[in-house]
Amino acid sequence: MNMTLRWYGSKFDTVTLKQIRQIPGVKGVITMLYDIPAGEVWPLDRILELKAEVEAADLKILGIESVNVHDAIKIGSPDREKYIANYITSLENLGKAGITTVCYNFMPVFDWTRTDLAKMRSDGSTVLAYDQKVVDSIDPQTFFNQTNDSSGGFAMPGWEPERLAKVQELFEAYKDVNEDKLFDNLIYFLKAIQPTCEKYDIKMAIHPDDPAWPVFNLPRIITSKEKILKVMKAIDAPFNGLTFCAGSFGTNPDNDLPGIIRALPGRIHFAHVRNLHHFEPGVFEEAAHLSSDGSFDLYEIVKALYETGFDGPVRPDHGRMIWDEVAMPGYGLYDRAIGAAYILGLHEAIEKNATRK
Repeated sequence: MNMTLRWYGSKFDTVTLKQIRQIPGVKGVITMLYDIPAGEVWPLDRILELKAEVEAADLKILGIESVNVHDAIKIGSPDREKYIANYITSLENLGKAGITTVCYNFMPVFDWTRTDLAKMRSDGSTVLAYDQKVVDSIDPQTFFNQTNDSSGGFAMPGWEPERLAKVQELFEAYKDVNEDKLFDNLIYFLKAIQPTCEKYDIKMAIHPDDPAWPVFNLPRIITSKEKILKVMKAIDAPFNGLTFCAGSFGTNPDNDLPGIIRALPGRIHFAHVRNLHHFEPGVFEEAAHLSSDGSFDLYEIVKALYETGFDGPVRPDHGRMIWDEVAMPGYGLYDRAIGAAYILGLHEAIEKNATRK
């Protein structure tokens, strides 16, 4: 297990590489070229510049999250070939730079959905939260406007203004895309990039849908063990893998999180380990990583990763906003540092217990 923190770059992130370097056990960052819109090529010189900046702080780039997939690819529109070609060039440039883990998602329009970006908890911290009743009560454009207005001025991943400036047009473009077509378009995309991934030993790690059900009637295809196994079987090759995200799969309390991990040995390339607290179906808030603070058993999740031989990058994912920190919602320093230490402590105990038997 290689502990990381997500970092958006010195121009966009309130957290510095110097601060990340001081978190015990953190070996590197998961990062991206945040200012390049989906569909455009990631230039090799920009990638190398980013890599040099990270390595100058005595850290490593252990993965990219995300090389965003253009909507034309997800929709299967006639111009998807241009965007697939651009994606392949970006992968080639990452491979030339020695960066070989790429997290991506195949969610239409909204990469993730929360109805409150700063819900106050009883301990005084604020967290991301979701209430299906709120989603059901408003239209997509209003929902986007409210989310954007409550972001604290931060441009959030998956909610880039240039892509979501015309939400209604995007919904119109997806009107004939059902779950089967979205799945077929994903497999088409993966087959197209497979030769490049295998040439450079790039591991593609698809991120589950968040939440794990249709939002505004948009299709979702990575929501459960059965659905991710369908993707793995469709292209049964090592490059085709999963980002196991406890928080995304865990939005549906019926998902057996350790069971998903154990069903995919060798196919989990990246892991997001965090906690949620469920109140009722469709109503949850993000929690501290400590198992007792939420609804997940983090010990069993980390144990399943260990016992299936997972050795890829992991990050604590989102955190609470604590100690008066001002940062991108979910991406402050303090609670994610606490989460990283907690996950590493669990892993150390599990590893020592296993080797002493």
